[in-house]
Amino acid sequence: MSSYLRQKWQSFQIISSTAREQEEEEERDGRSSEQDEPTKIGIMRALVEAQDPTAKVRSFVISSPRFRLHLMYSCRCLDYVRKYLNGLKMARSNPISVVQRADIDDLMLRRFLRARDLNVEKATAMFVKYLKWKKDFVPNGCISPTEIAENLDHDKLFMQGYDKTGRPIVVVFAARHKPTNVDEFKRYVVFTLEKICARMPIGHEKFTAIADLQGWGYVNSDVRGYLAALTILQDCYPERLGKLFIVHVPYIFMTAWKMVYPLIDKNTRKKIIFVEDKNLQSTLLHDIDETQLPDTFGGKLGLIPIQEC
Repeated sequence: MSSYLRQKWQSFQIISSTAREQEEEEERDGRSSEQDEPTKIGIMRALVEAQDPTAKVRSFVISSPRFRLHLMYSCRCLDYVRKYLNGLKMARSNPISVVQRADIDDLMLRRFLRARDLNVEKATAMFVKYLKWKKDFVPNGCISPTEIAENLDHDKLFMQGYDKTGRPIVVVFAARHKPTNVDEFKRYVVFTLEKICARMPIGHEKFTAIADLQGWGYVNSDVRGYLAALTILQDCYPERLGKLFIVHVPYIFMTAWKMVYPLIDKNTRKKIIFVEDKNLQSTLLHDIDETQLPDTFGGKLGLIPIQEC
């Protein structure tokens, strides 16, 4: 990475000591808030099922009086409790329309809940909006390769191997991307994210990505596409990205980055790492074993196109 690029990137990384203290305080609060997650997931589950009867969340039995009593005592906001019980009643009053959705469970609700800092109302609104989007944008339940043929022809996204925590590894070659119809690109993004999620080992919910920008130029610049992909990732697949390494960064990329960066939420920003060329292999090997590292970065595994995964 050039000195110019380092200066540009450092401008995004400058944080005052006061801001650092605030982040540390938020981290401490986050640890304590995680203890409230099971209760808040239960509330969110009922609210979602009440607002969208087709969304039947797979979970444990929640109808026992003991659970309701525990909920009443453990939840700090009685308004949430009233909404929970009312939502539960509404959901059960229409049992015929309640359809089991195999892709919805408590882990999914938890990802949306964490994306909204454990705010039940915001997370519920976000999740209900996602359900509507999924129904409208993916009416057949999946994206067919024939719908995204032009993007697949670019041969720009691959999967292979797992990092040291067990997350699947995704590799993107940005210089192979060419701006296409935005709607098709959105479908391509959904196609790839669904493929990635299907490769998640049991017990894992996130993936690690490497974005290789070597050779990237203005002909590859697609701010509309980048923003569309960012919106889908953050709003529809929250808490799926574990870490993103951006490597071989040309200085001209910062022009596009400056337009995208302000729209990246704070949780996602923490997962993005710009890697200098001289530290490339050592940085990747810190998170990825050599036997799992793609051969294009000095590892031992070949890359498999996303459509073949």
